[in-house]
Amino acid sequence: MKIDGHGLTIGQTVAAASREGSEFAVSGDALRAMNASRNLKLEILATGKPIYGVTTGFGDSVNRQISPEKTARLQNELIRYHLNGTGPLASDEVVRATLLIRANCLARGNSGVSLPVVDLLLEFLRHDVLPAIPERGSVGASGDLVPLCYLAHALTGQGTVRHRGELRPTADVLAELGLVPVTLEAKDGLALINGTSFSSAFAVLNTEAAAELAEVADVCTALASEGMLGNRGHYAPFIHDEKPHSGQGASAALIHELLEGSALAMTYDQVVDLNLPLDGRHYQKLTRSIQDRYSLRCAPHVNGVLRDMLDWVRTWMTVEINSSSDNPLFDPSTGAVYSGGNFYGGHVVTAMDALKTAVAGVADLLDRQVALLVDEKFNNGLTPNLIARVADDDTEAGLQHGFKGMQIACSALTAEALKHAGPASTFSRSTEAHNQDKVSMAPIAARDARDVIELTREVAAIHLLAACQAVELRGVEEMSPRTRAVHTRIRKEVPFAAKDRQMDDDIAAVVEMISSGAVTEAARRGVDL
Repeated sequence: MKIDGHGLTIGQTVAAASREGSEFAVSGDALRAMNASRNLKLEILATGKPIYGVTTGFGDSVNRQISPEKTARLQNELIRYHLNGTGPLASDEVVRATLLIRANCLARGNSGVSLPVVDLLLEFLRHDVLPAIPERGSVGASGDLVPLCYLAHALTGQGTVRHRGELRPTADVLAELGLVPVTLEAKDGLALINGTSFSSAFAVLNTEAAAELAEVADVCTALASEGMLGNRGHYAPFIHDEKPHSGQGASAALIHELLEGSALAMTYDQVVDLNLPLDGRHYQKLTRSIQDRYSLRCAPHVNGVLRDMLDWVRTWMTVEINSSSDNPLFDPSTGAVYSGGNFYGGHVVTAMDALKTAVAGVADLLDRQVALLVDEKFNNGLTPNLIARVADDDTEAGLQHGFKGMQIACSALTAEALKHAGPASTFSRSTEAHNQDKVSMAPIAARDARDVIELTREVAAIHLLAACQAVELRGVEEMSPRTRAVHTRIRKEVPFAAKDRQMDDDIAAVVEMISSGAVTEAARRGVDL
């Protein structure tokens, strides 16, 4: 697959991150553009004119110029003094995505880098040589300086990489693979670290994970509606056509389709007809409510926000991973060099701040649905805490507590997701002698979004377990074909909770089903009843 800094997609990046596609090369047009900008860099360098970060110091040291013969060493010093990251190492998926995105941005041909830099980035991806990159230490100002320095350090044959599941010295791994470390020339180091590629890697992976959760949330709502003997008329097309947000409409349509044929969650007319006619009486209490609580009735309005947000987040991130995001940039058509701020992660941080808020809102929605399912005051005749039905004189009577503990855990996970939902972009700090006096905080927002997604996935897992317990108490034969398929899939690995038991492994199993797409696949397929 060819890269040129213009056509890389989110799907290709996600596939590369999971090792489904890691064979990339630079296109011919991109090679010519890269050569042209590098030649311009060398021409300007030969004139003795100052070029930011090439013959000058960095940041507030811009007013200190060095001679051309010192430029290569300056690039190595730049990398060395940023090797101060902390925290856990970034996941393999994030590092792979970072390698591809950085190579693609440099292949756009404005950065003046030498060709071996991009070639070795792609060789790292091809051979799964993954620089050990600490997650913390970047404010997303002049790009992701600290984390990308670990990537640049590895390209020079130094530091540590993860290869075949082991952390090893980079030099040893490159020697085994017959790969030659790059020798940095003027601007190469700055081009490698001056960009949003690390933040963007998190953001791209978050985007696709959130999209999977959006569909799972609709599946959860359909199952909860059946467990609660809900009114599927709330998802009728007429309602949502009259408030035509596309995400809301898509969410409502999916829930409506999932519930087609259900004898548990009935149509509006069916629910109304379950109640006796007034027959001249002035008052009666309905035997079946004709309207559900907000967490069921308004689910498309909550999840629809996430769906709609994903549309513009994908647009923004596609632009970001196909941009020249370093500084300075070279224009061979005019012979000019430009200093600017394309490394600033403003679009990434705003996208991730918004995304994590929407995902946390979905966690809160699902948590409220679980609270209804387990509470005998509100669950329309289900057992307290979804315990198995037992006679009052049974020896087990009064001993079992069912999903009481699961609801507590669900609430805790939701609270943590909501805690992370605050906007990181508002916490700008002035750094680097007030040169970086307004910073984006993009990597922090992107990591927060990752955490919110993981927490919400766990909330969804608990929800699915509770909802499956509920519909089993109602009668699986009354479910719709598509929700029944989800129930069947979950029951392949997690049995009905007939008695209290440890359930952390159950949660982990369903989390894996969500992550792998098994839940949504079952919902799409349905069963032939």
